[in-house]
Amino acid sequence: MEVLLKFLGGTLNSITIKCMVLLVAALILRVLFLPSFPGFDGIEWSNLVYIRSHPPFTSSDFGIRQDKFLVVPQLVWGLNNQKIAFARACLTARMLNRTLLMPSLSASLFYKEIDLLQPISFDKVFQFEKFNTLCSGFVRLGHYSDVLNRTQVLEMLKGSGRRWTVERDLSQLKEYSRGSFDDYEVIQIVGKNPFLWHDHWPVKDYAKVFECLDLIDEIGKEADRVVSRIRAVEREVIGKSDSVELENSITSDSSSSQPLPYVAVHMRIEIDWMIHCKKLEQRLNTTQICSSKKEIMERVRNIVGLKTPVVVYLAVADKLLNNSSILEGWEEGFFPFEKKKLGVDGIYNKYPYLIQSAIDYEVCLRADIFVGNSFSTFSSLIVLERTQKMIRMNATSLCGTDVRWPSFAYNMPGESNGPMRWITNMSESSLQAISYGTTHISNC
Repeated sequence: MEVLLKFLGGTLNSITIKCMVLLVAALILRVLFLPSFPGFDGIEWSNLVYIRSHPPFTSSDFGIRQDKFLVVPQLVWGLNNQKIAFARACLTARMLNRTLLMPSLSASLFYKEIDLLQPISFDKVFQFEKFNTLCSGFVRLGHYSDVLNRTQVLEMLKGSGRRWTVERDLSQLKEYSRGSFDDYEVIQIVGKNPFLWHDHWPVKDYAKVFECLDLIDEIGKEADRVVSRIRAVEREVIGKSDSVELENSITSDSSSSQPLPYVAVHMRIEIDWMIHCKKLEQRLNTTQICSSKKEIMERVRNIVGLKTPVVVYLAVADKLLNNSSILEGWEEGFFPFEKKKLGVDGIYNKYPYLIQSAIDYEVCLRADIFVGNSFSTFSSLIVLERTQKMIRMNATSLCGTDVRWPSFAYNMPGESNGPMRWITNMSESSLQAISYGTTHISNC
């Protein structure tokens, strides 16, 4: 450096010019000897906090930072409320360009009495590594052990009330995604649970997250056992009927080598639901939310193209049921089964409410025909996934009578006084209709 200065000294007497030369030389030396790009394990300085660069991104991980994290409150309420809350937390982390630290779910149904909540880790229900593999490059989950500096946490308070508008919420997210806020290794959102956060994402983004959720093997195998039992009952029913042929079903893909079809009905007649839906009908000035057992049976019976005999699996929250006669009153040719009559109640009773709901969800998802309530998040998410299945199969029509995985809403009258055909509108700009229910359910 001294040689450089002596060389320039004869012609550059200005102190300013000498300082400029020194600055340029320093910059050249920094570029040559102190590279700080990801992958070189260089050193970054942020608010005087020493942070070592994360490993190099793969092409699929580009944009999902693995050294910045988001923490959200415990997810509560029913299984599908928690799935929506989880997806919303993932998409929030994506907007902030952060890894979501694995959230805690709630195994119990209690949500008003916080002390009665039974937390359960996400990876006790869904496959952690498989989620990151399937959602690679879109969203990412992390472990708390990934955090280097647990003292560098910035709390982000979610607003509430009517004054906390969608616009204000979005503005807050954008603010925390840059500047000094973004320097923090961990941002922790405090306040209401993610299901109640404002929604800024289209249905297709939520669908992508849901597709990455796969039950752990233990729970998946339990669902397999329930479905196998339903199939076995079908064979018994068909074997006792002299008038039915194996190809009689609502699907076009039928042969003696394929499993016989079954109908799954998400029968919402529990006492807590009936109280809720009556209030909802009054508030929305409609009569198309609540359905009695009689109405549900009539709508299922009138499904256009449905052949009998047929097994009907009734998915219902037994502990909340105030009507033990759900198996009575079905017409000839319909063979209704719930957990106890099917002989699988022992499988469900081993687990808390959340896992029971997860098994029932999988059984309904795999059904040849699904009938639910369009104001139920359980039913709505099943229909979303079934719609995705049809789209992935490049179905020429989602509304034909011979389409696979058809879904219906019994709370809405359809053709021949049957249930209305139900497909999810994947072009919706938010998850509002699925989260809170709607009577606008079909493009058929």
